[in-house]
Amino acid sequence: MKTHESQLSQCGKTLSSTGASGVVDARLDLDREQRCGFPEVIFSLGKTPEQVARIAAELAQRADIVLATLAEPEHYAATVELLPDAIYHEQARLIVAQKEPQDPARGAGHIVVATGGTADFPVAEEAAITAELHGARVTRLYDIGVAGVHRALEHTDTLQDARCIIAVAGMEGALPILMAGLVKVPVIAVPTNVGYGANFDGLAPLLTMLNSCSGGISVVNINNGFGAAVVATRINDPAWARSNKQQSVAGE
Repeated sequence: MKTHESQLSQCGKTLSSTGASGVVDARLDLDREQRCGFPEVIFSLGKTPEQVARIAAELAQRADIVLATLAEPEHYAATVELLPDAIYHEQARLIVAQKEPQDPARGAGHIVVATGGTADFPVAEEAAITAELHGARVTRLYDIGVAGVHRALEHTDTLQDARCIIAVAGMEGALPILMAGLVKVPVIAVPTNVGYGANFDGLAPLLTMLNSCSGGISVVNINNGFGAAVVATRINDPAWARSNKQQSVAGE
């Protein structure tokens, strides 16, 4: 019992000593990267351009990578004033600032990001770029939906080479179900709000994916390419694997 209480006490001290910084209306988690492997990410929706810019500038003082999701051009315009090296991925709605830009071709493991159609590109690009920023090697297979199933089957070898697949689809949302029937690795399904009225703003593909008869599928929220990428990168190159690789290199 005393040992248990001691562990709880130590846990409390660790949490209470976690680095945090207050900027405007935000309290930043500056130790997120140490705990979770990636710095805190800015969710831009609902924030003013000035708030996003100031938060980004504060994070940049401690982190090698600053990432803001669902960012509009106005958010970027304010951010680049404080972080001149920041870039804006318009289609993915991402702001990225890096102290040392990474070479995506030299990423670890292999994640495939696939889409059902062209209209799913923005969500897929949010996932692909986020995964690359997390250090993953990413292959993009876009517009290979089930309406032309031969387009997906042409890439069977690439799909089977992946450690994880992110399948992004609107309409009826069948793409990840097909993918899961072709591979032995996890498939992360991302429903989008692309479709006509009965798509119900993404609810229809969400329910299709949740009710899949194919095994090995996990489903994230509608349009949540970022969330899919974070899960995929932990599958692709988990912390224990990175730790083992680092120890191996150190021992050589």
